[in-house]
This record gives sequence, C-alpha cells and structure tokens, in this order.
Amino acid sequence: MPKEEIRAAAEGLADSLGREHGVRSRWEGDRVKIKGAGVDGELSFHDGLIDVSVRLGLLTSMFEGTLRREVQRYLDEHIT
Repeated sequence: MPKEEIRAAAEGLADSLGREHGVRSRWEGDRVKIKGAGVDGELSFHDGLIDVSVRLGLLTSMFEGTLRREVQRYLDEHIT
C-alpha cells in the first residue's frame, strides 16, 4: 500500500478517535501523537508497518478492550 494511502488511513483513524473519544491529534512527520483525558500515545508508519502505541490512565484502562477493537476494526477496513 502506498505511503500516502497509509497516511490517509492514519489521519482517518485519528479523526475518528477525536470524534468518538475527544482525543486530540498532532502530526510530526510520519507520526501522529494522540492525547486526551487518560489517553496518551502515537501512531506511526514505516517500512509498510503501522505501529500504534497508547498509554491509558487508570480510569480509561477499563475501556482498553473497546479501544483496541475499534482501532483494529478501523485498520482492517482501511488498510489493504
């Protein structure tokens, strides 16, 4: 998949997390940093791989499974 398409999918994921969970995002090169109430992480892509790393606070950690499934579903639908 071309880098531009992967970036577009990453932007869509960041936008979706913003709408659904109030997470803010900021791009730094090929990395998008995400931050919200109890959520801090980044999404990067390189060499055909997408790396999602998120730290959850104590209260948001109870939603880990839901967030993990949502991110996986989004990537499955938009990355080929």
